[in-house]
Amino acid sequence: MIPATLYQSRVTTAQDAVKVIKSGDRVFLTGNVSVPQVLLGALAEYAPNLKDVEVCQALTIGPADYVKPELEGHLRINSMFISANIRKAVQEGRADFTPVLLSEFPLLFKHGILPLDVAIIHVSPPDEHGFCSLGVEVGLTKSAAESAKIIIAEVNEKMPRTLGDSFIHISRLTHIVPVNYPIPQLAMGEEGDADIVEKIAGYVAGLIPDGATMQLGIGAIPDAVLKYLFDKKDLGIHTELFSDGVIDLVNAGVLTNARKTLHPGKIVAGFILGTQNLYEWVHDNPMIELHRTEYVNDPFIIAQNERMVAVNSAIEVDLTGQVCADSIGPKLYSGVGGQLDFIYGASRSKGGVPIIALPSVATMKDGTAISKITTMLKPGAGVVTTRNHVRFVVTEWGVADLYGKTIRQRAHSLIGIAHPQFREELSRQAKELHYI
Repeated sequence: MIPATLYQSRVTTAQDAVKVIKSGDRVFLTGNVSVPQVLLGALAEYAPNLKDVEVCQALTIGPADYVKPELEGHLRINSMFISANIRKAVQEGRADFTPVLLSEFPLLFKHGILPLDVAIIHVSPPDEHGFCSLGVEVGLTKSAAESAKIIIAEVNEKMPRTLGDSFIHISRLTHIVPVNYPIPQLAMGEEGDADIVEKIAGYVAGLIPDGATMQLGIGAIPDAVLKYLFDKKDLGIHTELFSDGVIDLVNAGVLTNARKTLHPGKIVAGFILGTQNLYEWVHDNPMIELHRTEYVNDPFIIAQNERMVAVNSAIEVDLTGQVCADSIGPKLYSGVGGQLDFIYGASRSKGGVPIIALPSVATMKDGTAISKITTMLKPGAGVVTTRNHVRFVVTEWGVADLYGKTIRQRAHSLIGIAHPQFREELSRQAKELHYI
């Protein structure tokens, strides 16, 4: 049993807790749906008393009052993945973006590249031994919290207790702020043209063998793929994140993790995004293990899973196979995330299947349609997965297998899965470049 006095001696209000942050400090903010809302609100209120505080984060879900223009000079966000709530601030130059593989994000703090003064985290209540679980966001937070001089923690009655390398003892928590609010929900599969998404998902599912271990990224396509897998056998999960879609596959006896060659019997992830149903399902579930992102996303760990399938998306793919997924031309949009980690890891896996899946067309605000299979990437576009790493590219028009293929063969294959209205123009441009 833990002495109640130890816990109580560290309990404080959010307003008092954030006062330990000093001007010039570097602060880590846990993210995804685990954003500590009460503490973040208190920090935004206190920010006018501070100068030049750097807030390091990745993806955050929810309101972002802490990046309001009036807080410029007080708080400055340094994000390693640009989420929608801070995109405008980054594009206007009021917030910073640091490109980094997600597998290396926690190492920036762990190895002292970005020394941390304070970590703001969000945990479950302690068990009888005094250990709190990091709940729905373990991967990016565990090492960062351990690297900080001061840890401020929201202890939330509603945070599920997830298992794995997911615990922190209350003796490590400098300040404790008890809260009791629901973890935000983020349902998948709501964006994009449903018919197109379903066609892409069908093609992707056709590439997944029995006994595969899968990584599925954020969005409608990965979520839709899960619906096409009920005729498969002994699938497993080793992924940066997962959502509600895995529950039905587990209940149907399809997702057993039995043939995994690393962590057999376990779903392994860094964090989860989903609905209340998912949060209740993962609570104390011995099938689920959440681990640090520098482990989960390490390509050489990923590659130890035989038949590793990685499914990721893109903004555009050029005819040589270069994949842009982090910017629209020079305009920074998101980040590398775990795409290259998993594409390379799956490539190195015995029987691995690395997949880039995307709709063939994007519709602009004015209704104009543009091809996402392009002759060349837009000027200034970031290459996330290089032409040397890419293997399968999937659109609603089919599958292009680029591995071991010449530029001429790649161009023909990619034009074949572009939208028919763009194929003639793509072919003309490819001939001008002597690709075909």
